[in-house]
Amino acid sequence: MRPDELIVPTPAGLFCPPGGFYIDPTRPVERALITHAHSDHARPGHAAVAATGETLDLMWLRYGEDFAGTAQAVSYGERIGVDGTRVTFCPAGHVLGSAQILLEAGGLRLVVTGDYKTERDPTCAPFERLACDVLITEATFALPVFRHGKAPREIEKLLRSLTLFPERTHLIGVYALGKAQRVIAVLREVGYDLPIYLHGALEATTRYYATRGLDGGPIAAVREVPRTALAGAIVLCPPAALHDVWARRFGEPVKSLASGWMRLRARARQRGVELPLVISDHADWEELTATVAASGAGEIWVTHGREDALVHWSVTHGLSARALNVAGYGEEDEDAP
Repeated sequence: MRPDELIVPTPAGLFCPPGGFYIDPTRPVERALITHAHSDHARPGHAAVAATGETLDLMWLRYGEDFAGTAQAVSYGERIGVDGTRVTFCPAGHVLGSAQILLEAGGLRLVVTGDYKTERDPTCAPFERLACDVLITEATFALPVFRHGKAPREIEKLLRSLTLFPERTHLIGVYALGKAQRVIAVLREVGYDLPIYLHGALEATTRYYATRGLDGGPIAAVREVPRTALAGAIVLCPPAALHDVWARRFGEPVKSLASGWMRLRARARQRGVELPLVISDHADWEELTATVAASGAGEIWVTHGREDALVHWSVTHGLSARALNVAGYGEEDEDAP
């Protein structure tokens, strides 16, 4: 079987003709396999959905119980048959429940990574390297300038700022699914044991993480405490809230944003960020190229991101590579993930 017989890029997303399903479709379809619950990959309205149990729970939490006609929970490592195509969900290390999807048919092994990272994250299963013939990889940060470093080092920057400005609330912009819980977990790992306060938009997802054994210690809703109690405190909020009327209650807060984009100083200045924290849930340039090399794939397809640089790198390393240019994926939505 040729790769383009197993996966075909379409306006609705990646389609598997032998299995009759789409992967992370961008519009409602009859059968969808979902890599993770961020809203640019997990949309409601499909007739049938297969994903990890955590991804299905998070879709239910965000979209309601009618997010799909039927839902099938698939465990990591479990192989299921879909009209003759063998499908396996494997950890992607992106957020809780995130998965790569391994397709096997006609003697061909093809991996769709979805969004992923290989850096350690205490809030989700670690990325699993998979050998394959064809690798379809994301490329959100596929430029050599993007080298994220380690999250604990960035959190130490936050703690130093708290020492320097003990009278100022520190507002940290984080996505509601994955980033908020990771920042909480790393803060606890480095020894921060004071209460962490949450914007209302982060509460439901954080409570769900707690039900999965990821208890973040003392956490409270901002609305439940007086403003005077938040001097010198850490408050997590959606990125958009940093410049919303909501933020005015904190006087002169230190505004921060946890994102891989904070590697670019111009982006930090543009967003009015005083304390940029380079913490990303996507693979950086070194992670991307290392994953391509470790896969053993002779053919690399690159989607949603800076495709050209990774395609060029792959070709210069003797691989066949091309950009898929599948529309509809991008940065996580600021009001949700």
